[in-house]
Amino acid sequence: MKFDKPAGTNPIDQLKVVGKPTPRIDGPLKTSGTAPYAYEQRDTPNAAYGYILGSAIAKGRITGMALGDAKAAPGVLAIVTAENAGKLGKGNFNTAKLLGGPDIEHYHQAIALVVAESFEQARAAASLIRVDYARDKGSFDLAAAKASAPLAKENGAETKVGDFAGAFAAAPVQLDATYTTPDHAHAMMEPHASIAAWNGDQLDLWTSNQMIAWSVADMAKTLGMPKEKIRMRSPFVGGGFGGKLFIRADVLLAALGAKAANRAVKVALPRPFIFNNTTHRPATIQRIRLGATRDGKLTAIGHESWSGDLPNGGPEGATAQTKLLYAGANRMTGLHLAVLDLPEGNAMRAPGEAPGLMALEVAMDELAEKLGIDPVDLRVINDTQVDPENPSRPYSQRQLNACLKIGADKFGWAKRARPGKVRDGRWLVGMGVAAAFRNNLVMKSAARVRLNAQGVVTVETDMTDIGTGTYTIVAQTAAEMLGVPLDKVVVKLGDSSFPVSAGSGGQWGANSATAGVYAACAKLREAVAQKLGVNSADAVFAGGKVKSGKRAVPLGEAAKNGEIVAEDAMEYGDLTKKYQQSTFGAHFVEVGVDAATAEIRIRRMLAVCAAGRILNPVSARSQVIGAMTMGAGAALMEELAVDKRFGFFVNHDLAGYEVPVHADMPHQEVIFLDETDPMSSPMKAKGVGELGICGVGAAVANAIYNATGVRVRDYPVTLDKLLEGMPEYA
Repeated sequence: MKFDKPAGTNPIDQLKVVGKPTPRIDGPLKTSGTAPYAYEQRDTPNAAYGYILGSAIAKGRITGMALGDAKAAPGVLAIVTAENAGKLGKGNFNTAKLLGGPDIEHYHQAIALVVAESFEQARAAASLIRVDYARDKGSFDLAAAKASAPLAKENGAETKVGDFAGAFAAAPVQLDATYTTPDHAHAMMEPHASIAAWNGDQLDLWTSNQMIAWSVADMAKTLGMPKEKIRMRSPFVGGGFGGKLFIRADVLLAALGAKAANRAVKVALPRPFIFNNTTHRPATIQRIRLGATRDGKLTAIGHESWSGDLPNGGPEGATAQTKLLYAGANRMTGLHLAVLDLPEGNAMRAPGEAPGLMALEVAMDELAEKLGIDPVDLRVINDTQVDPENPSRPYSQRQLNACLKIGADKFGWAKRARPGKVRDGRWLVGMGVAAAFRNNLVMKSAARVRLNAQGVVTVETDMTDIGTGTYTIVAQTAAEMLGVPLDKVVVKLGDSSFPVSAGSGGQWGANSATAGVYAACAKLREAVAQKLGVNSADAVFAGGKVKSGKRAVPLGEAAKNGEIVAEDAMEYGDLTKKYQQSTFGAHFVEVGVDAATAEIRIRRMLAVCAAGRILNPVSARSQVIGAMTMGAGAALMEELAVDKRFGFFVNHDLAGYEVPVHADMPHQEVIFLDETDPMSSPMKAKGVGELGICGVGAAVANAIYNATGVRVRDYPVTLDKLLEGMPEYA
């Protein structure tokens, strides 16, 4: 099915099932511990265990590797290294090789896998491997590399509209400030884990992965085998946040280990490996220049960002939102990329916009103070209903101002006082605001739908559920389209033998995957109507029956002589070129800062979101409050500490890398605006899971400034950065 014109009225608009607050149908499995995650699959009896050895240097070469003691250790079945693994390619989505040697590209790059009868035996044997290295000098400091970092090579790395330099120089009110964000870890609960088994030349994989089709293709390319010979399954994923978009060392080495040991092999990355062996969000240095008239109209908007990655890597796109969020005739953005020999930088929840808004939305607050204009009002003044870099292209929907105004009213923004003036006992209290923005992306997505004689509908698609509620919204879509209750729908996900979906990433998953299910269900409706001898255009699917004129036939009647199967994909035309499609929101935060110690406590949070039709308010709210929590972590505590001598992340576990816990997060409220976007898909929905993190960090930082009068531009905002400038304690 081709979506190339705005969606009209369709069966989803009935909203009998879609749009209803529906508990997750996979919830009982998750809460009872019976959902089989990658490392827990039961259909791999007699599996052996693999343990990965990582490089002890960040850059250089292996000059020798002594394996004798490890091979002789109890229970050892095989040891895989680059020397005996055979010729390996490199996937399209991997910057560094997943199995290093003799050249080393980053710290904890996998250099060997020990396979043994038990995990403990494999780990003990791995500790017996002796490796000699020749260490090379590496580059590990973004600030030191900044001056020589060129513009990135990606399309759109630099944009220019009008005369930014002239307009900024002439602006009556100017802001020129630099902000930094540190490296971040995904820190998902489930580790990267895989099981591999060979059946002749057929490779079966169970893994924790967000994008099945991408990863099958990369495994095939890496192993030099046809992708049709690989079956990958990932029915449950215990968190990803972008860290499981691509194959990592666990799945490749599980496959190599299974071949070497002639056994199924299980590999899970220990937590330190997740931090240094897999991907992370790169640090940024961002310079923002804003010029405005005295009444608050932006005349010049400049945003430059520096980040680093391994050779042939890519930049953190921190200027993405600045191209689109506010009006202003004269504009400039630039992404600079330094070569750093740190572990690979890549996508993490809302890549680009999340760290970019941490800077831009603080800059907007600083400008508001210079102008003497309320921060909410400044954002409203600079609204635009068209793409500011391409004014001939309107937004499909843009309710940013509504988000800001509704949020301000609900939050009690009018009570906000001047910085450092509100106290609650020993606490200095402040409020902060930030706009939220994330582009809406759509991806081709396919599904297969089966109907049996009992009226049960089974949906099959390789889409994944990474904790986002995919099982439930897919079931809701099928139930709405075919007029059956949810208990008559079975959803099967995360299997490469199913039709290729959009996968889970980029905030495109829910809208795109359900649109693919919509297409398959539309084709099934036609097949059912034909079987029953009715006109599909006139047929009404409701109450488990197909109604046409005076006839009302049970849905299952159409399949009485055999299962009916329909498969289709939703593909997209050029509406995304004709209309700028984005999601918008506003974050409001209240904090307390201890007047004596500068200890920070979030007191309450509100997010107002405009993100198209909300397919399931329960799971959507869960996504947003989780994202708000993640944004609070980025604002107050999350930072990968770089050892700039030896090139690794020092705090590489959940003891040293701090993330928010329940006690850190007080009352959180989410409001979804009543919105549909017919330009987006037949579902008229958009993404929301990444919008929820965008702007949160800035809202927290702005609230801290309002509480204390101390402006911190280097994240995370920790008490040591506040103490010197705090108001006198009395």
